[in-house]
Amino acid sequence: MSRVCELTGKGRQIGHNVSHANNKTKRSFLPNLQHVTLMSDALGRSVRLKVSTHGIRSVEHVGGLDVWLLKTSNDDLSLKARRLKREVAKKVATAA
Repeated sequence: MSRVCELTGKGRQIGHNVSHANNKTKRSFLPNLQHVTLMSDALGRSVRLKVSTHGIRSVEHVGGLDVWLLKTSNDDLSLKARRLKREVAKKVATAA
């Protein structure tokens, strides 16, 4: 599996290790990914996703998983998150 956040799309970055002698060697910076169970209020069930810690804080700041999914574009979301977004949108549309 790739090391990419399923909600924010945050992935690996490339950089250099720089020694005291200014020698540069390639290295990668990986996001801090966590397997998290988030609760969907609209669906009434929990969902397990691989999310970065930055993504977890963003979801909590916005007001929950459902609000986050509805406001985020599909480009950043994983396939699993896009399917979840479609289910949430359908539930919200039928409730309104």
